[in-house]
Amino acid sequence: MEEMHTCRKSHHPESVKKNLNVRLNRVEGQIRGIKRMIEEDTYCDEVITQLSAAQSALNSVAKILLEGHLKGCVADRLAEGDDEVLDELLVTMQKLMRK
Repeated sequence: MEEMHTCRKSHHPESVKKNLNVRLNRVEGQIRGIKRMIEEDTYCDEVITQLSAAQSALNSVAKILLEGHLKGCVADRLAEGDDEVLDELLVTMQKLMRK
């Protein structure tokens, strides 16, 4: 069954992919900025504030992906009678909630 998971692919519309890439590029820039702040001995509180902003941006990406997953992949698999997707979804939700 593990092989099935590695073969699955998402089917996001191009507009969603573009949105996700824009957001991830922004996060990437934030991370580079945070690294620079640390190298320059920036006051800890300012660095923590930027870390929080980057985490929030990543959470936004996760929410978009989760919504697409629920409305697309999960709904499709449930319609096909594949109830195992619910267990998979619970594990995914637990991973998101560990933060």
